[in-house]
Amino acid sequence: MSTIIDELKQNQIPSFLSNIAESEEIDISVLIRNIISGYTVIPFNKKHKNLSPIAIGKDTTIKINANIGTSPTQCNFDYEIKKLTTAIESGADAVMDLSIAGNTNAFRKNIIENFNITLGTVPIYEAVTGLKSGKELSIQRFLEIIEKQAEEGVDFMTIHAGLLKEHIPYLNNRILGVVSRGGAILVEWMRHHNKENFLYSHFNEILKIAKKYDITMSLGDGLRPGCTSDSNDKAQFGELEVLGELVKACKNENVQVMVEGPGHVPLNLIEENIKKQKTLCNGAPFYVLGPLVIDYGAGYDHITGAIGGALAAYYGADFLCYVTPAEHLRLPTLEDVKEGVIASKIAAAAADLANRKTKAIKRNNDMSIARNNFDWQTQQKLSIDEQKFGKYLEKIHEAQNDTPCSMCGEWCAIKRAKA
Repeated sequence: MSTIIDELKQNQIPSFLSNIAESEEIDISVLIRNIISGYTVIPFNKKHKNLSPIAIGKDTTIKINANIGTSPTQCNFDYEIKKLTTAIESGADAVMDLSIAGNTNAFRKNIIENFNITLGTVPIYEAVTGLKSGKELSIQRFLEIIEKQAEEGVDFMTIHAGLLKEHIPYLNNRILGVVSRGGAILVEWMRHHNKENFLYSHFNEILKIAKKYDITMSLGDGLRPGCTSDSNDKAQFGELEVLGELVKACKNENVQVMVEGPGHVPLNLIEENIKKQKTLCNGAPFYVLGPLVIDYGAGYDHITGAIGGALAAYYGADFLCYVTPAEHLRLPTLEDVKEGVIASKIAAAAADLANRKTKAIKRNNDMSIARNNFDWQTQQKLSIDEQKFGKYLEKIHEAQNDTPCSMCGEWCAIKRAKA
């Protein structure tokens, strides 16, 4: 049982690392050092044969995850595959299957065999499928699900092992209590059995399976704030302290690990949130949902999430989970998926530029040069959404043929300044 960390420590360098280092424009020795130190992860299950792996963490560009999956009220796997395709075409780097209904095994097999994108899951969702309630869960059932999903080829898994019995009383001071589905299942289980979270108690057994397949642990935030009023509270930070302990446990076994984060956080608290995670979790990559900076952006939460995501990534978050316009309202449509990915890509691009990534600087400068030269084809190629860029030009072409842009006409500032 060896992980990529084991291999790197033995000076066994997998060939794909060179491609990643070149793509990220960093020295391969820096990449290797960051992986060994736990500052960067490469989710890559040994069973996922056709994967094009990505690096998440220190010195790399910000990555984007898109969530897909079924619910008990909407279970159409063909449509979810269309969402996956849309997410990939829109620029997602990874995808998580959050299905809680239907034949999820066949769905994941389809993804792993036919797509080369990094795949994550939340195993507790499948573990409760078919049960009357989360109270019936057992560690044996959970470990069986993890092993099965690992055998299928899943690359990273969300494990809510940091939410403990001692944190539950803190929920009394919250407006929204628990908004994490996995967190709520475990709170229900602990209250019913009056026992400690079995994922925490049996974490070493979970690590054995993770090490066997080189699964990247994504330590879930079962107490993430579901509203801005609950952010950075005792519940959230209490769980985060435990996640820091679990990061050490993963590192001791050479298992790759990243940490998940909020949620809803106002702009003024994002810096504290990110820096506290990096300190408590010894620099492990931070995977954040949003964060959403206001609570009443329903229908536009891809924007509230992108605002928070840009700031979070600037302060040190590494992996952004997209938020779609459908957040809080329904499962997303194909258009929702596209808008969610694009919004997160804008946030990531803003952070990469602010953090002086070479590729980001070049792309921005090339776009400015193309605008100065009225080079519309290059502008479209460089745009974050080429399709939308083209649609806007097509509409303008229908009205006038002399120039694609209808903004200024003869009063174009760039043309007059050159005259």
